[in-house]
Amino acid sequence: MNGDGGSSRGLSDILDVLAQALLTAIGIGLIGLVTTAILGLMGTDVHRHASFGIFSALLVLLAHSMMMFYLIGKGKAVKDALTEGGYRAQDPRFKAFVARISLARRPVFSIGTLAMAITMIAAIMGAGVDTGTLPPMIHAMMAYGGIAINLAAIRIEVDAIRESSRVVDEVNHLLLGS
Repeated sequence: MNGDGGSSRGLSDILDVLAQALLTAIGIGLIGLVTTAILGLMGTDVHRHASFGIFSALLVLLAHSMMMFYLIGKGKAVKDALTEGGYRAQDPRFKAFVARISLARRPVFSIGTLAMAITMIAAIMGAGVDTGTLPPMIHAMMAYGGIAINLAAIRIEVDAIRESSRVVDEVNHLLLGS
């Protein structure tokens, strides 16, 4: 997207790999949360349940927050490429591309933040169960809600990545004329 021909495709390829890595991290974290829930239901290995839960929660939190930064960066890259290509912020095409990127990433911030909050609350509640100050069922319900909202978040993040990639491809096509 930097307008010099050959390296713009390379940058786009790197961004695609980064998006795949972020989605993979969220997926692994989600699998970990499900595994943690199963271990919690079995109730046979509390230490493994807690270890999986802490690791999976941290991985999900990191991956969602990095996804948000990735989408912010992709929007900035589109703006910078258009500016370097001679387009100004007042240009209708410039505005249209920026609006599409913003529209694609907007739901990621709300559902990603909600997914992170519920995941953190479930993990903190787990400590309450461990100390005996909270009934296990309350922690379990919050954990199931965390899994559900993380499933919804990953779907929305995939959609945002697809749309932002389409915008990047269109900007590349516009700037490189190919």
